[in-house]
Parts: sequence; structure tokens; C-alpha cells
Amino acid sequence: MKRSMILLTSLLVLLLAVALCGCAGDKSGNGSTITVGIPQDIEDSLDPHLAVAAGTREVLFNIYEGLVKPNSNGELVPALASEYSVDAEGKTYTFTLRKGVKFHDGEPVTVQDVVASIERCADTSNGEPLVAAFSNIAGIEAADDSTVVITLKEADTEFISYMTTAILEAKYIADPTSDPVGTGPYMFVSRSPQENIVLKSFKDYWGEKAYIENVTFKIISNPDTIVMNLEGGSIDMFPRVTTAQAAQLSDKFNIEEGTMNLVQALYLNNAVKPFDDVRVRQALCYAIDPQEIMDYAFDGIGSEIGSSMFPSFGKYFMPELNDVYNQDIDKAKGLLAEAGYPDGFEFTIKVPSNYTQHVDTAQVLKEEFKKIGVTADIELIEWNSWLSDVYSGREYEATVIGVDASSLTPSALLSRFQSEAGNNFVNFNSAEYDAAYAAAVASTDDAKQTEYFKQCEEILAKEAANVYIQDPAELVAISNKYTGYEFYPLYAQDISKIRIADK
Repeated sequence: MKRSMILLTSLLVLLLAVALCGCAGDKSGNGSTITVGIPQDIEDSLDPHLAVAAGTREVLFNIYEGLVKPNSNGELVPALASEYSVDAEGKTYTFTLRKGVKFHDGEPVTVQDVVASIERCADTSNGEPLVAAFSNIAGIEAADDSTVVITLKEADTEFISYMTTAILEAKYIADPTSDPVGTGPYMFVSRSPQENIVLKSFKDYWGEKAYIENVTFKIISNPDTIVMNLEGGSIDMFPRVTTAQAAQLSDKFNIEEGTMNLVQALYLNNAVKPFDDVRVRQALCYAIDPQEIMDYAFDGIGSEIGSSMFPSFGKYFMPELNDVYNQDIDKAKGLLAEAGYPDGFEFTIKVPSNYTQHVDTAQVLKEEFKKIGVTADIELIEWNSWLSDVYSGREYEATVIGVDASSLTPSALLSRFQSEAGNNFVNFNSAEYDAAYAAAVASTDDAKQTEYFKQCEEILAKEAANVYIQDPAELVAISNKYTGYEFYPLYAQDISKIRIADK
């Protein structure tokens, strides 16, 4: 009897030790959960090739991958391709597929999937290709069962960055939204419109597996309830809280500080009066003080910008453009008088109501414009209305929003200002700009290409295409139950790096 009790006790201790080791070492399948608050639902598309909203892409970042992917240092690293090479002329890209990669439905990734995905994004039968840079593709072929060769019409030094384009399973190409199947560390489970998007860790992921098993992105469209939801425990994390919201949180939360990597501006519809007059646009630029906006709305934090480029882009960022329009009320009034508006005018700023930082910015702008006799009315609209009316329909006078770089290239920020660009929602039109941008894209010399891109930025500033403000600071509130959060130099939330904090 005594010997049996000793054996039973030893067995229980062993089982307990195994269980404890399992809890400490498991990265997925351990029942761990996190609920992340986001300000908007996926309104544009679950299709990664059609998604345009930054908020959509930051969710899909966890589900889909391309042949390469960005890391948190801003480097493009091999993903579904284990390696790639470029010929001496810069026109032929050869990709070797990584062995053993599976889609979330268990099917292996094949060269046919890669070819079908890229051909879909390069297709021009309905107008422009889904990925503008793919109009440069002369041909794509599967050289063998593990090799894909893409040939370009002209050399493009930025082309590899567009290989972050999601690879879809060929059988879902026609309608990937019906069953979102990717290769990322998380797989799609469900979506309840205006409520949540649910993901689950993918146990057969080819790379470093996610730590947290179950992820829910919960839509918190009313910014006034963010703190209540965090403190009440209905969400564990919220990216981009304001400084005021951060100050209200208890010590149960850590505040991680980074940058949003956005070009926040008062975007002007250059095709409507009075913003079709460069003097009016310049007057608004002279009327504002970006630091004043940051002081009032962001407790002084943020990085001033003077064109459509933010500091993370290093060699392309031009801090000298911040001084093109130092606040000058008299000069602003003089320009308005020249343009035929000596008594000012009235216009409407449409702002998505779910983005507190943009609403707060609009409020400060409203006060600044009063100094030059201009009345700015603020109209708060829902996010889906902003996408349909402002972004797609271009039915607006002005809006405050942040534009991100979907890829780690200056083209991601600058291509939209080409006169005929489909995403040129501000209707900017400049032959000088079009020529400079075309020269930049065509150049294979890094120094010359950089010079051309900077010319583009200078033109946007000189022509006052928009009233540029800042790259806002990003404050992420996350429960101290978790650790491992990482910022990326693009709009992304990489949930796979987050893990339960050691007790």
C-alpha cells in the first residue's frame, strides 16, 4: 500500500511537471486568447488584392503572405519563396518556392498558385491592373515545379517590393472572399459585420508559429468607449490610442510608443472650387502650424512633414520641405485676396468619425483657418461612407486622413499623384509631376532615381497639393498580461509576435 502511494505521488508530480513544461513552451494550441480593438470593420474587401484601406490590410497582414514579406526592421525577407535572383539587366526575377508551405486548408503551395495570383493582379481586361507595377510584367512562367520566372518589360529597381502581393490558392482566385485562405501564421475563422473578425493560429505554418492561439479583432467604432472597453476587459489591446486615452488607463496596461508611418494631411479635392486654385491651397498651408496641431491634439508628439513622405523612408524624406510654408497669416490673406476671396470662404472637411486623431486634427485646423477668414465646417462620417464617397466617389471638398505605404517603396506614397492614377482621390494634375515620376520609375541608377522622387515631393509641396501636417506618433495600449509587441515601418499589426508575459 505504501509503495503504491509513492508510485501514485511520483506519477502525479511527473504529470504536473509535464503540464507545466507544456504550458511554458507551447506557442499555439494552448487555448491562449487576445482581443484587439480596431476602429472600423473590413468594409472594402476580405480579398487582399482588392483591399485599399490601411485598417483592412493590417488585419489581413496576419492571414496572407507574398513571395517576400517585410520584417519589423523594414527589410524584405524571403517568405513563400526561399530565395530569388535578378539578372544583370534587372528585368528577369527568378523565385524558388519554399518547400513544405501549406495553405490554411492543408493544400500545398504550388507554382500554379503563384502564377495565377500574379496574373490576376496584372490583368488589364477591366482597366488598370490591381497592382499598378504589374503593368510592367512582360511574362510569367513556371519553369519547373519549384521555380517561377517573371520577366519585366523595363528594369524596375522597386519591383521586388511588390512581391509582397498575397499568393492565393488557385481554386479560390475567382472569389477569395467566400473562403479567405492564406498561408500566414493565422487563419480566418469568421467575421460578424460591425462586430468582429476571428482568427486562429495555423499549426502547420511554415515559419515561426504564433504564440497566441485565438485572436479576435473587435470593432470599436465609438472612440469614446475605448478606455471603458480596455478597463472593462472586453479588449486587451488597442492600437493608436490618443495621449488623453493613454493617461486614463490604469497600471494594468503598458503603452508602447512608435510612429504610425502615415502622411497625415488635410487632403484637398484639387478639381473643385476653390481648391482648383493653387493660391487658395497655398493660403491654407500658410495658415497652419503643424507643431500647434501636435501640441493641442497630440501632447506635442509627432513628426512634422512637408510633403507626401514620412521620416521612416530615410533617404527620400526631405525635412527642408517642412519650412516651405511656415505659418504666415498675412501672406495667406494676401493669396486669398489674389485668388478672389478677400473675405475668405466656407468649406466642409469630411472626417471618418472612428479615427479620433483625425477628428482632433480637424478641430485644430478649424480654429487655425479662422485667422485668415476661412470657415471650415466639420462633417463626421462613417468609415464605409468615407471609402465610398470620398476615396472612391471623390465627392468632397477636403478630408483629414492618413495615407500609408502599402509597400516599402517611395512609389507607394507618390504614385497616387499621377494625373491618371486610379487612386488619385485628390485629383492632383501636373504634367511636371507626371514627368518626374515617370523618370523616377524608369531610372535604374539609385542616386538619379532618388533625385527624381525628391523632385516629386518638391512639386507636391510647391503646388500645395494638400496641407501636410505630420506622421503621427502611435500609442498602443496593451494589457500587461502580454509582451512581445513589435512596430513595423508600415501599417501592420503582427499578432504572431505577441505572447503571454511571464509571471
